[in-house]
Amino acid sequence: MGNNKAELELEKINTNSMKELKIQLYKEHRQLNRQRLLKNQRIITGGILTAAVIILAAAAPFLFPQGPHVMEVADRLKPPSAGHLLGTDSVGRDLLCRLVYGARVSVGVGAAVAVITMAAGMIMGLYAGYYKAVDQIVMRICDSLKAIPSILLAIALLAIMGSGTGNVIISVSIVYAPDVARIARAAVLSAREQTYIEALEAAGAGANRILWLNIAPNILSSVIIQVSFIFATAIVTEASLSFLGVGVPVPEPSWGNIVYEGKTVMFQAWWLVAYPSLFIAATVLGLNLLGDGLRDFLDPQNS
Repeated sequence: MGNNKAELELEKINTNSMKELKIQLYKEHRQLNRQRLLKNQRIITGGILTAAVIILAAAAPFLFPQGPHVMEVADRLKPPSAGHLLGTDSVGRDLLCRLVYGARVSVGVGAAVAVITMAAGMIMGLYAGYYKAVDQIVMRICDSLKAIPSILLAIALLAIMGSGTGNVIISVSIVYAPDVARIARAAVLSAREQTYIEALEAAGAGANRILWLNIAPNILSSVIIQVSFIFATAIVTEASLSFLGVGVPVPEPSWGNIVYEGKTVMFQAWWLVAYPSLFIAATVLGLNLLGDGLRDFLDPQNS
């Protein structure tokens, strides 16, 4: 009886020691990741730039409650001053106000495209990598879409659907979804060769369970990195489409149509082209730095 009690006590002590060891290892792992994150200047810089633009866009109604359409014709084409920090446009609208509201449209389109391409690309890539019949269909469609230059395909789709923010999101998502699908498919093809997948198949696990519970979490980091770059590219694409007059229609402000409105007077009012371009460049730079930093941070070889 005494021996059994002593064995139970010893087992209890060992169990508690193992729990404490696991907790300690977990804390050390978190601390190590936090240190790696703080040392990653690309993530820090990119995160600050991206967060600044998102916060600015979210705060637009509080910063400029009058909205982006208020005109003061007497102040048309005024250079940057204390009254109008970034100057005014050809009908007297405050440029800073329009750029901040334009961030809501441009960044909103980029974010929506990123979410849609991530969802659609994951679905296409997972099933294409797992089923050969689906692979032949999905990948041929992706190849066909990628054979056409991105901006031309987006213009063609908008010519069919018509301009508008919603149609811009749909068309740009169609253009970039194949990029995510290719990455997801490649990861699935690699994962299928792993022993644990073969064991799951031998145990009778269904395809959906294997794909979404076992493979998808393991490829999510690669997909997120690609989506961060698509986010940036989608902002540039939306700006290009709006500049060409087939994207977000005026008077709704977006960075692209603000540049378009300023191009006719750019030698008289340089700020109408320079500042929107600077906003686009800073946002894209921030997202690209963030994507590069995430790629380094999530790389197992750098752990």
